[in-house]
Amino acid sequence: MIRIPNLSAPPDNANLSDIQKAIYNEKVVSPTTYEYDSWDALVFELKMREAIIRAASDLNSGQASFASFKKSRCNEAYWERQENGAFLLKKGVSPSAAVRDIFLNGSAYAFECATAIIIVLYKAVLDVIGDEKFDKLFADLYLYSWNYDRDLKLITDHTGAESFGGDILYFKNPEVNPEWIEWQGENAVKMGPDLYYGHGVGIESGTYIIEKLNKLRVPGATKSAYLMDDVTHPDFAYLHKIATSADPLAVVASSRIKAKAGQVVAKIGSLTGIYNWYA
Repeated sequence: MIRIPNLSAPPDNANLSDIQKAIYNEKVVSPTTYEYDSWDALVFELKMREAIIRAASDLNSGQASFASFKKSRCNEAYWERQENGAFLLKKGVSPSAAVRDIFLNGSAYAFECATAIIIVLYKAVLDVIGDEKFDKLFADLYLYSWNYDRDLKLITDHTGAESFGGDILYFKNPEVNPEWIEWQGENAVKMGPDLYYGHGVGIESGTYIIEKLNKLRVPGATKSAYLMDDVTHPDFAYLHKIATSADPLAVVASSRIKAKAGQVVAKIGSLTGIYNWYA
């Protein structure tokens, strides 16, 4: 269910898009309580989730190739390729223009699925908050893996939480063939019920992705690939503050992430994790 304290009247969801309504309705009927400071904060999250889905669809439709970190490539007019395969924004380049170039000139790019996730998330944020705030907030873009991101204030729930459109999930391949180590798993954007975008795989069902990963296991493997319980998304409350603030650089990450009974919240740098607590 959705809870918005001090809401004086039932919200009018007539202006929500079809994608936003679908996610909203999933949360309304959920046995889990999702609390928001305001209706505007909830609508912002829905807009962000839709933007993530659309960015993933656009990246999938583009010409960017899949490649391991070792073989990654980028448009050197916007990015400096690092030894680890990451892309660092060149000095003097507009962050918004550099992100858009990946979608406009995809043939100049090749990257791993983890980098694709970061690209999708940045493009979604750009589409929602606009160029001016994006350029101020993300002046030192570094595209590598969402596990290393410093700017999006990512939150990962390790407790087996529900997932919704726009969440980031992971298909793990525990017995991957070392010759195909880049397929040890697939980072994926949830596009809808049992529909996921994974760079190098496309937009497919969970069954299809698992079957593909299983073809890349060591000979004689007995452990199937599987969808992990971890659910990752940006700190939507933080990004909402960015969107509504006159000075995005003055905004701090959300501090209202509360652990439920039997859980604990831990922060490591800019990443937040929610874990089950076992005594």
